[in-house]
Amino acid sequence: MQNLLSSSLLSKNIKIKVYRTIILTVVFYGCETWSLTLREERRLRVFENRVLRGIFGPKRDEVTGEWRKLRNEELNDLCCLENIVQVIKSRRMRWAGHVARMGEWRDVYGVLVGKPEGKRPLRKPRHRWEDNIKMDLQEVGCGGMDWIEWLRTGTVDGNL
Repeated sequence: MQNLLSSSLLSKNIKIKVYRTIILTVVFYGCETWSLTLREERRLRVFENRVLRGIFGPKRDEVTGEWRKLRNEELNDLCCLENIVQVIKSRRMRWAGHVARMGEWRDVYGVLVGKPEGKRPLRKPRHRWEDNIKMDLQEVGCGGMDWIEWLRTGTVDGNL
């Protein structure tokens, strides 16, 4: 795909459509159940910026006349796509709403909300999916609430 996205034969609009329809659908597959760490979020942002730099190519500096890479802010201005991490968080919130509305007798509800037996590792244990949902709710401004009850009764439209 890298050759296709860096080709000068295709317009930037077509390249962005290819990126949105083919690459992002593969990247987002199953993202609703991911438990992302800050390192993984950073890697996703780096991946997104790298692909967008390949699509838009270098830019000639007006002052020096030299070619340079586009900065992250310039990429965000050129491309009106939503941040990849924000999309994942909104999809995770939407999936959490579905899980919260499922009955407790459903297997999915039991897997995602249930408490497994045993001890978690010492030091700093990895975030659980439920921990990420609570952090997402804090970003929205609904932290400190029971996330299941809030998502069961509240409306989540997929936007954070």
